[in-house]
Amino acid sequence: MFKPLTKFITALAAVLVIAGCSETDEPQQGVQYEALPAVLTEFNLSPITEIFSLNCGHCRQMESAIPEIESLTDQKIGKVHVTFNESAQISAMIYYTAVMQLDATPDHAFMDDLFGAVQMGADATPEQRQQALETAFTSRGLVSPYQLNKEQQVALFEYVKKAEEVSVKGQINSVPTFIINGKYQVLTAGHQDVTGIAKTINFLLTQP
Repeated sequence: MFKPLTKFITALAAVLVIAGCSETDEPQQGVQYEALPAVLTEFNLSPITEIFSLNCGHCRQMESAIPEIESLTDQKIGKVHVTFNESAQISAMIYYTAVMQLDATPDHAFMDDLFGAVQMGADATPEQRQQALETAFTSRGLVSPYQLNKEQQVALFEYVKKAEEVSVKGQINSVPTFIINGKYQVLTAGHQDVTGIAKTINFLLTQP
């Protein structure tokens, strides 16, 4: 007489196990990602866009992981530099001086040079910082931020203005992070490694 009840309990336990597995296998909203408060599709961002700052030490560490994330997602990652404060705005102008002339995202070696110049130690003099930036640009045949003409300065302002609009409308408050399809933000703190971040990104790329 207890067999039907036993079967029911066994079946219920199996369902709970399956449900539990599905919850842990799939990235969870509020843990690994969240929906942006406003859709950013009007800005024509790359499907995967890193939001970062040259001033951010964690962003510099993330830069070394970008090639692996691109490999795991089979996508080229775009970038948007935040403009949280005055120092971030200055760094944004440095970054977009490169983007403007390349008409593309700087490669990883160039990014490493830019991070290195901006994040020079406290012992570095302003002259040393400027020299490091000058070298990063001129060694690649580019005009440095210190040598832009008026027309280039106007164009640069438009790049920085767009970056500010993305940050404000998306309410981006921390970096590094990734925006997926202009709709979702990856919560990097909710992941243990790069593989986990790539898994969440791949999941979000399939979401409506």
